[in-house]
This record gives sequence, C-alpha cells and structure tokens, in this order.
Amino acid sequence: MKRILFLLIVLFTTGVVSAQQKEASIIAVGDVVHDFGDIKESDGAATHVFTVQNNGELPLVISRVVASCGCTTPDWSKEPIAPGKTGDIKVTYDTVGRPGPFTKTISVYSNGKTGNYVLTIKGVVK
Repeated sequence: MKRILFLLIVLFTTGVVSAQQKEASIIAVGDVVHDFGDIKESDGAATHVFTVQNNGELPLVISRVVASCGCTTPDWSKEPIAPGKTGDIKVTYDTVGRPGPFTKTISVYSNGKTGNYVLTIKGVVK
C-alpha cells in the first residue's frame, strides 16, 4: 500500500513539473514603430497593420488594445493566436483636422510572458 501511495505521489509530482515546464505565450512584433512619413490630410485616415507572433508554447490571447488618444483606433485579432502563428493589430490614425507631426502609442495587453507591449505610430500630416 505504501509503495502504491509513493508511486502515485511520484507520478503526480512529475506531471506537475512537466506542466510547469511549458513556456507561456510570448508576444513578438517585428517592428514596434511605424513611420507614415508625410501624409496628406486630404487623403483621410492612415492605417498600418502590425503583425503579432506567438513565440511561446501556449495560445496567446490579446485581451485589449488601448490607443493613447481618440484620434487613433486599434482593431485586433480577438481569437487566441496559436503557438508559432500570427495575428494582426490594425491601427488607424484620423488625419482630418490634425496638421503637423504626431507620435501615438498603442498599448497591447495580453497573457504574454512579457506583459503589456507598446507599439508606436508617427508621421507628419501636411
């Protein structure tokens, strides 16, 4: 009976250790800054798509994406991103009535190991 109990404890402990060895989701973005350069105000909104990759071993869930101001609108992949796969974060900057240089940040919150992630867009509205 003691041997069976000991064996069960060893099996349980081994299972817990192997489950803990799985690496969490790891969010990665190639370029975290996008420079639109010069944009004509008359052309309307400017959009860029950031590609997000999950470099971890568990699904990556982007829970929310927050822009630094109301002139910037983010839209992102709502479904979990499988390990090794990619998702998109589309960022649109409203140029109308905003001449001059701009720099806006977009905070990405996820279950990724690195916590929140900050993306940046910038440019000059002519």
